[in-house]
Amino acid sequence: MTASELQKLAKKSRGFYVKMKILHKGRQLEKSLFSKYYQWILWFSFTLYFLTSFVITNKPIPLSKTHVFGSKISLSSRVLFDSVKKTSQQSKLKYPATFKDLKIYIYELSSEYNEKWLSNKRCSNHLFASEVAIHRALLNAYDFRTLDPNEADFFFVPVYVSCNFSTVNGFPDIGHARSLLFSAIQLISTNYPFWNHSRGSDHIFVASHDYGACFHAMEDRAIDSGIPEFLKNSIILQTFGVNYRHPCQDVENVLIPPYISPESIGKTLEKAPLTGNRDIMVFFRGKMEVHPKDVSGKFYSKRVRTEIWRRYKGDKRFYLHRNRFTGYQSEIARSVFCLCPLGWAPWSPRLVESVALGCVPVIIADGIRLPFPSAVKWAEISLTVEERDVGKLGQILEHVAATNLSTIQRNLWDPAVKHALLFNDHMQEGDATWQILISLFNKLDGSYTKSRVWNQ
Repeated sequence: MTASELQKLAKKSRGFYVKMKILHKGRQLEKSLFSKYYQWILWFSFTLYFLTSFVITNKPIPLSKTHVFGSKISLSSRVLFDSVKKTSQQSKLKYPATFKDLKIYIYELSSEYNEKWLSNKRCSNHLFASEVAIHRALLNAYDFRTLDPNEADFFFVPVYVSCNFSTVNGFPDIGHARSLLFSAIQLISTNYPFWNHSRGSDHIFVASHDYGACFHAMEDRAIDSGIPEFLKNSIILQTFGVNYRHPCQDVENVLIPPYISPESIGKTLEKAPLTGNRDIMVFFRGKMEVHPKDVSGKFYSKRVRTEIWRRYKGDKRFYLHRNRFTGYQSEIARSVFCLCPLGWAPWSPRLVESVALGCVPVIIADGIRLPFPSAVKWAEISLTVEERDVGKLGQILEHVAATNLSTIQRNLWDPAVKHALLFNDHMQEGDATWQILISLFNKLDGSYTKSRVWNQ
């Protein structure tokens, strides 16, 4: 509506009010039951009209009404966004005074970038599903989410790249990741001014695969490919992190945990509480190659898992299994120490599962960088064993069990520790999405201030 139209509307409103006032005075002496009833109905109608208008105007716009590129709402999208409707039932969180002013705008991309992948339930439940979990949580975080991009501090680009599962081996096939992300950037840079204003420096992407923003599961191939040029100025939320210079983290990033379903953790703990009986001393279930050199000539886990199997497969202290078992979380809940050796990449979902289920994580991955160190005091809740010392595991763990195990367990069993590593559909104070927002807020220095970037 133009300014002139608004002025005309205002004049009409004032004229209507004056006429009503004159009419009221002219008939002041002739008031009857009918006129009083009419005025009451009129007053009630106006009140109801303005109240309804206010509610409609301030109601959060559902995703299905705000698609920029015209995609149709589908069953899979309802699976993702039904939780948005429950936001009004969520209790108010206590945000720090400075933290609560953070604002994030979420781009509404067509379903090919996110929603359509949800037809496969694995998309939202596998270890790389933090890309889905973060999107869900931000959609529901109405104290931080803004529908006005002009007031945003950051822009979240929801593209799911780990939900394309190979029909050959069932693993995520991320060969399409670069082209899909590039396509999304072309769309938002064409339809919005914000990418070009900041050159993408305030735009957030999730890269939850083995080597993060390099988008490949094999380290040498990941390094050769490198981080796509179009992402090098942005912020990447990624599971990959090491404490030395590496091409795949040579970008502004926030280290995040892999996704583990909080519902599965809750069900396991109902049957086996943290302080319950732990009759397994050392636990590991997973891929342990007897001959780790595969057809590509590479050594899986840098031979660490092979060494564990060779040395301890007959040791009664060690509960080792190479085959998969869907109920393995119940075994973690029975264990004192849980081995977390590297695979192809340093990080592992076992880190989160061990912490969440109260099993002391034994981290065997040289140089690994761990998520949210300000909230999770890793040195107080876990053990770190160098890859070269894996042959001494039995001796090391026996020593810990005889000395400071109770102290480590007491720190580990603090509910806040588990909470910081789990994603919830509705963000909760202190959970994984909360920790991400704290990290983003801490990046709001001069280099991320919109006014500074836009005026360059």
